[in-house]
Amino acid sequence: MTKTLITLWMDYALRWDSPYDNGEIQPVVTVFLTQPAYARIHVHAASDLDNEVGGILVGQWCLDNGTESQFLVIENVLPARYTRQSSVHLTFTQDSIVHYHGIIEQRFAGKQIVGWYHTHPRMGIFLSQYDTWLHNHFFPEPWQVALVVEPHSSAAGFFVRQTNGLLDPSCYFGFYEMNGHVGHSTVRWQNLTRSGEESDK
Repeated sequence: MTKTLITLWMDYALRWDSPYDNGEIQPVVTVFLTQPAYARIHVHAASDLDNEVGGILVGQWCLDNGTESQFLVIENVLPARYTRQSSVHLTFTQDSIVHYHGIIEQRFAGKQIVGWYHTHPRMGIFLSQYDTWLHNHFFPEPWQVALVVEPHSSAAGFFVRQTNGLLDPSCYFGFYEMNGHVGHSTVRWQNLTRSGEESDK
């Protein structure tokens, strides 16, 4: 039996599940995250434990023609510039987006902005009302995602729109760690469970 594109990607990845995966809410895309991109997010998130930090997720949106499944491959991250931030918010500006598009054209030809990430120091994994507004206005494509990281408890999750276009600000999802299949996982987010293992967290 010929494998579809998405199952081939899954063969080279390790699945990390959130408490909301395999529930009633079905995300419109599946997320794949490379280990170098994870490492950059992890380091940036730990760079300021008092104020929110964030940036852009860069990669590819893909469609599996065999199953009609959509998935993202996050390959690079760009820390935020031209933003306003505090202990409880991070604000992108139009200058931020223009800057990112310029960098992608210069350094990551053929790639796309597939979403964004930011931290919630000591606040948990959720999208605030402002986060949701920002996501809908700056990242309006149905397949663009938002990653929230809580650096103090080492927790994180992806917020993904549903097939009906809605976004639940309290329901986050896990992802596939690229190259994690070889047994050398780099993921340290404690709220996610390695697929096939029982959570004791």
